[in-house]
Amino acid sequence: MILLDYIVNLSIFSLLVSVPLILRSFISHKPLKDLHLLGGLYAGIISAILVGISFKEQGYSYDIRYAILILVFSYLGPGAGFITGIIALVSRLVISENWLPAIIGLSLILIAFTVVHRYSRHLKAVRKTAILYGVYCVIYIITVPIIFNVFRDSPIFHLQYILFVGLGVIVGSLLIESYERLIRIITEKKRMEKTLEESESKYRLIAENTSDLIAVMDRDRSLSYLSPSHEFALGCEAAELQNMEVDFVIHPDEAENFQAGIERIFENNERMAMEFRLKHREGHWIEFESRCMPVEGENGVIEHVVMISRDISERKKAEEFLLQSEKLSIVGELAAGVAHEIRNPLTTIKGFLQLYKSGNSQINGLLLSELARIENITTEMLTLGKPQAIQMDTAKLTEIIENTVELLSPQANMNGIQFKLNFADGDFLISCEKNQIKQVFLNIIKNAMEAMEKGGDIEISLKDNNEGECIVSFQDQGCGIPDEFLPRLGEPFYTLKEKGTGLGLMICHKIIKQHHGSIVYQSKIGEGTLIEITLPLLRQTIR
Repeated sequence: MILLDYIVNLSIFSLLVSVPLILRSFISHKPLKDLHLLGGLYAGIISAILVGISFKEQGYSYDIRYAILILVFSYLGPGAGFITGIIALVSRLVISENWLPAIIGLSLILIAFTVVHRYSRHLKAVRKTAILYGVYCVIYIITVPIIFNVFRDSPIFHLQYILFVGLGVIVGSLLIESYERLIRIITEKKRMEKTLEESESKYRLIAENTSDLIAVMDRDRSLSYLSPSHEFALGCEAAELQNMEVDFVIHPDEAENFQAGIERIFENNERMAMEFRLKHREGHWIEFESRCMPVEGENGVIEHVVMISRDISERKKAEEFLLQSEKLSIVGELAAGVAHEIRNPLTTIKGFLQLYKSGNSQINGLLLSELARIENITTEMLTLGKPQAIQMDTAKLTEIIENTVELLSPQANMNGIQFKLNFADGDFLISCEKNQIKQVFLNIIKNAMEAMEKGGDIEISLKDNNEGECIVSFQDQGCGIPDEFLPRLGEPFYTLKEKGTGLGLMICHKIIKQHHGSIVYQSKIGEGTLIEITLPLLRQTIR
C-alpha cells in the first residue's frame, strides 16, 4: 500500500512540475520579471497539493513536499524557498495534529538550506541540489527517528521515505534541466537563424546591388547562382544564362583556357585571376577580369567556385591610350638622335653626288647603303609611333635587342655611352608582340642613359635560367636609386625625373605582365641599377 502511495505522489509531483515548463515552452522563452515570487507561489501550491494527498502512518503524514522545497532553493534561491516552505507548513498544520515536529523540522531545514545556499551560490544547480538533499537527509535522521522518536524501530520505513524524496528530487531535476537545455537549444537556434538571416540579407543586399558580376559554379560545372548584375552587364536574365553553355557565353579563343583554369581551381584548391570576354545579348564582346575563389565542402573537397568579375573595357581603353601616348613621347625624344643619324648619310650622299659623274661603282654602293640606313631608321620610327594591333608572333629576342640598341646608338654616342652585349648561346625564341617588347627595352635603356650624365657602359645580357624562361638584364653605371623608392617603381605617375610622367615603367610592367613575364629592380647609390626581365621561352609553350 505504501508503494502505491509513493507512486501516486511521485506521478502527481512530476505532472505538476512539468505543467509550467511545458506551458512556457509554448508561450514565451523570455525570462520573467518576478520569477522568484511566482516560482515560490507555484511551488507552494504544489506543496499544498502534495500535503493533501499525503499518506498516513500511525498518525503521521508523509509526502514529497520536501523534494519541491529542495528544487526551489537550488534553482530559485532562499526567497522563493521561504515562500514555498511557509505555504507547505501551513498546509501540513491544517491536516495534522503533530505540529511540533513539522515546525521544528521545517525551521531547521530552512535555516540549513539558507546557509548552504550562501556558500554554494557559485555552484551549478544540479550540484547544489545534491548538497541540499544530503543536508535534508541528515536533518531528517537527527530529528524524526532520534529526537522525536518516530518509528525508531523501523529504519526500513525511514530509508524508504528518504529514497522516496530523493527520487522526487531526481525526477524534478531531470525535468527542469531537460527544459532548460531545450530552451537553450531553441534560443541558440533562433539566435543563429536570426544571425544567418541578417547575414544573408546583407550579402543579398550587396550581391544584388553591386555592379560586379557574382557567380557560383558547382563541381558539376553548373552555375547555381548569378547576381542580377549579369542582366545589366550582358543583357540576359540570370535564368537564361544558367541554361547556356560556357562556349556560347565566353569568347571561343578563351573558352579552353577558362575551362582549364576552373579545372585547376577544383583540383588544386588555388585562387586564380583570369581575363576573358563575355558575349552581350546584342552580339558584341565585353572584357572582364574575374577573381575565382574555391569553397570547400564538409569533406574537404572543393564543392564550389565563387567568381567575382568586373568589366575592364574602359580600363583596357585607358591602358591602350597611355601605351600610345608613351610611344609618341619616345618618338619625340628620339627625334634629335634620329635627325643626327640621318644627317650623316645625307652629308655622305651630298659629297659623293659631286663625284658621281666619274661613274665609280664603289660610290654607287655607298650611296645605296646610306639610303638603306636612312630607310631603316625612318621605318623603325614609323613602326614605333603608329598604333599597332596586338598580334603575338614568334620572334628572336636577340634580334629585338639588337634592333633596339641600333636605334638608340646615335643618342648614346652623343652622350659618351657604349653598349656591351653579352648573349648566351641559343635562339631565345619567344611569343610576343615585337613592338611592345621593343618599347619596353627602349624605355629601360633610355632611363639608364639619362641616369649616366658622365657617360659609361650599359651592359645588356641574355641567358636561359633552365626553367623554360630567359632573363634579359640591363646594368648601367648611373647614379642609382635609393632602396625605399624601388618598391614603388612601376606605379602610375610615380617618377624620379624632374620632368617625367611616371607612365613609362608602368606601361613596361603592363606589357611584361601581358607576356606572362616579370620585372625586378636592384640598385645601389653611386654604383648603378640592374633591371632583370624574365620572359617565357617559346619551347615551354610548345611542350
